[in-house]
Amino acid sequence: MFKSTACNAMRQRLRACSRPAALSLLVAVAGCTPPPPPAVALTPAQRESLHPADAALAARYDRSCALCHARAGSGAPLVADAAAWAPRLARGDAALLASVTQGRGGMPPRGLCPDCSDDDLRALIHFLATGASR
Repeated sequence: MFKSTACNAMRQRLRACSRPAALSLLVAVAGCTPPPPPAVALTPAQRESLHPADAALAARYDRSCALCHARAGSGAPLVADAAAWAPRLARGDAALLASVTQGRGGMPPRGLCPDCSDDDLRALIHFLATGASR
């Protein structure tokens, strides 16, 4: 995560300070991490144009995921829709992988990708949730 040099300098001083002074510096350092960028709503055309950077993974995405996750109306969380993915991501990686592996709601087991490894599925989940490749 991004940390400014001023924040790093404060952290170093914090280690060398007395307890009361350290608490004061801790409060100052807490605000050094910038907030995440605001979510930008994608148009349907932008969403449909998103693909994983890896060609093999992109082929699996096109074959198995895009039909439901790139087009509104299927009930599946759309690719790069932060609000739709937030509660799913909050469940953790293991729970997401289990949902994909076993199937959930209208999604069949392994998300119609029987040749996807668990690592492929993890990469696809990451891509679907963020719109970015690892």
